[in-house]
Amino acid sequence: QVQLVESGGGLVQAGGSLRLSCAASGDTFSRYGMGWFRQAPGKEREFIAAVSWSGRNTYYADSMEGRFTISRDNAKNTVTLQLNSLKPEDTAVYYCAAVPNSDYYSDYVRPLAYHYWGQGTQVTVSS
Repeated sequence: QVQLVESGGGLVQAGGSLRLSCAASGDTFSRYGMGWFRQAPGKEREFIAAVSWSGRNTYYADSMEGRFTISRDNAKNTVTLQLNSLKPEDTAVYYCAAVPNSDYYSDYVRPLAYHYWGQGTQVTVSS
């Protein structure tokens, strides 16, 4: 079992930045790749980014790369998502999740591949 708790969401103006954090506890953190997803009202859960267990490999949705950056610290059992140049359409609940280690991008983009999820943190971007 892995417990995940997100933090760092809030209200920000368009063009601003936020740094989301996800703290993990329970099972060995380094056994898992970690991903971030988001879900806006009335929309499906959307893949943002993922990082492999070691932190060496990162994966991004095409539309997110360049503005968002994922990283992890296995010593602190945390994964972070830096959000820059935010837009109103980035408004959503942001979730971190844990997936068994994999070397394949296809395993990171599918929500159903993830075994554990946090409760989410709201990000609201005003225009």
